[in-house]
Amino acid sequence: MAIKLYELAAAEDDRRFSPYCWRIRFALEHKQLSFEAVACRFTEKEVIAFSGQDKVPVLADGDDVIVDSWNIACHLERTYPDRPSLFGGSAGQALSRFYVDWTATQLHGTLIRLLASDIHAHLHEKDRIYFRKSREKQFGTTLEEFCSNQAEALLELRHILTPLRRTLKIQPYLGGDSPLYPDYAVMGAFMWARSVSQVPLLEPNDPVALWRSRMLSRLSDDSGRLKHYD
Repeated sequence: MAIKLYELAAAEDDRRFSPYCWRIRFALEHKQLSFEAVACRFTEKEVIAFSGQDKVPVLADGDDVIVDSWNIACHLERTYPDRPSLFGGSAGQALSRFYVDWTATQLHGTLIRLLASDIHAHLHEKDRIYFRKSREKQFGTTLEEFCSNQAEALLELRHILTPLRRTLKIQPYLGGDSPLYPDYAVMGAFMWARSVSQVPLLEPNDPVALWRSRMLSRLSDDSGRLKHYD
């Protein structure tokens, strides 16, 4: 039975923008596993109702239904031990939690100030009311006000990337000589931006930008054809 990955889609089916879904797409490709990607929008909760909750990514792998990107990555590592490892062992799996949590709290927290308005603009019309209402409740202000100081948010982004920059000056990937799940967790955030925004996030000679290019070169043809900006 084919593996199915349920991903968040914008107005266009082939514009997939969830950072959490992207990290699992990378993980599946890392494991060299074929999968069918299924588009699911914010208000199409019925598409993933079988999972018992309402968030993507959802992975249907035979009789197994797994939710949450970290749980999915651990499932892939446990279920397909003969395929390339996502973590490089149990110690690497434990250390990967730091990158996952740093990305969610620091990187995503800054990027959303640059992306929220662009995400709204790319959504299907039926999703826009939901997105605006839920995010403005979360932000405590309008989308427009929340995204009004892009220059400040961009400076903050480049500052918080300092630990990545220092690491990537001396090694090609966070995983060392080749990417591991921490690379996919962080790269998912950059794919989030790439899918909806034309704001140049990085200077061309930034080690993070060079790493990003290396990561993009590893995308499968199917993933590479999804709609994006550069």
